[in-house]
Amino acid sequence: MRSLLYSPLISGSLFPCCYEPCLVKNNRLRRFHGCTAIVACFCGGKKTLKFPFRRMVSEIERKRDGVYRVSGFDGCSGSEDTTGEEIESGSEDDINEEEEGIGVSAAPEKWDVLGLGQAMIDFSGMVDDDFLKRLGIEKGTRKLVNHEERGRVLQAMDGCSYKAAAGGSLSNSLVALARLGSGPIGGPGLSVAMVGSVGSDPLGGFYREKLRRANVNFLSAPINEGTTGTVIVLTTPDAQRTMLAYQGTSSTVNYDSCLASVISKTNILVVEGYLFELPHTIKTITKACEDAHRNGTLVAVTASDVSCIERHYDDFWEIIGNYADIVFANSDEARELCHFSSKESPMSAARYLSHFIPFVSVTNGPRGSYIGVKGEAVYIPPSPCVPVDTCGAGDTYASGILYGILRGVSDLKSMGTLAARVAAVVVGQQGTRLRVQDAVELAESFEFHLNSSTVSSDVGSDHISSF
Repeated sequence: MRSLLYSPLISGSLFPCCYEPCLVKNNRLRRFHGCTAIVACFCGGKKTLKFPFRRMVSEIERKRDGVYRVSGFDGCSGSEDTTGEEIESGSEDDINEEEEGIGVSAAPEKWDVLGLGQAMIDFSGMVDDDFLKRLGIEKGTRKLVNHEERGRVLQAMDGCSYKAAAGGSLSNSLVALARLGSGPIGGPGLSVAMVGSVGSDPLGGFYREKLRRANVNFLSAPINEGTTGTVIVLTTPDAQRTMLAYQGTSSTVNYDSCLASVISKTNILVVEGYLFELPHTIKTITKACEDAHRNGTLVAVTASDVSCIERHYDDFWEIIGNYADIVFANSDEARELCHFSSKESPMSAARYLSHFIPFVSVTNGPRGSYIGVKGEAVYIPPSPCVPVDTCGAGDTYASGILYGILRGVSDLKSMGTLAARVAAVVVGQQGTRLRVQDAVELAESFEFHLNSSTVSSDVGSDHISSF
């Protein structure tokens, strides 16, 4: 029998079914008796079911990685598959954070970083190439899916093991940044916040709680009766990932006086490129960037996805050409922003973009990265690692750059080297989040490097003088 997932962070339980309509089907729960609980499907629907809740909880196995699993709790030995899915109710690092008292405190006088982006729950699982072929999914792409398509993929994953986490490209960057800046190394702890859209469903509560425990303040109130967006991340053995995004209520991000007030008290505003896909959001992005410049706040924009740039090219340039101080892109995204062919090098793209944007970061996978400033580019060698999962590499690279800027680092080579090391740590693990202990070690190593090194870069002026 398919396992029921239980998370202590969520009232009730989650069924990753999303078959139709909400979808408890085929009388699969026919033997459940006892207490009543509210069961919420990923689609946002709810059902009241009776099942042996106490017995279920008593059979929860807490694993070392913080994943809670319930398997075969109907009492029938050998009845059906009991491997079950997994929901990440808190990694070991997250649990340690809570025990150590790391969490959201009172709002600071000024936020170091405020992220404006999509709030999505990630469902991450390992699959093979045949799985993608059977479902007609193009490997290595990112596409928007509707409710039915999402349900079809999750149904095909029945019996697989996967994890749920408060995800999204922007939140990956913000969590990594908060963890890098959580201690006194290099200066006081960094204050990090995010504005986005989540529903009032259990997944929305899960998202907010996970960010809170990662020391990222989620400032937006949940949308009443709304559903939280999800991304299915399918990783193949060659470490390539394919993403299927269901937007839910994350397709609504409005600009109001509260957001304007927060931006006025922020050092760096980070705008997630995926927002350009959402209807009417360009108005919110424009107003946010205008207010940021008016208040002396730096604006960073993530390119996010090639297809997104193709569809919204003019909107991207309207923002990055008029407001952006920093742009993060991979080599394909940078070439698309430049309208370069695939034959052009990432270095050429970084140089070109830096004529219009003060600071440009272009990653090129295992071949390294480039930082473009004033029409020139500094090459950053890759940090060695054995790739396990490339999902989140660019997100965490961006966190390393932001950390360097906020710590007052002016040497481009040093800043890029830290970013490459952060990305390599995440690529060498399963999952998109930089672990707490890894973040502490990286921050300590970076501080030591800055205090003992006299690194020079390839650009004539190898320091950031001003944005």
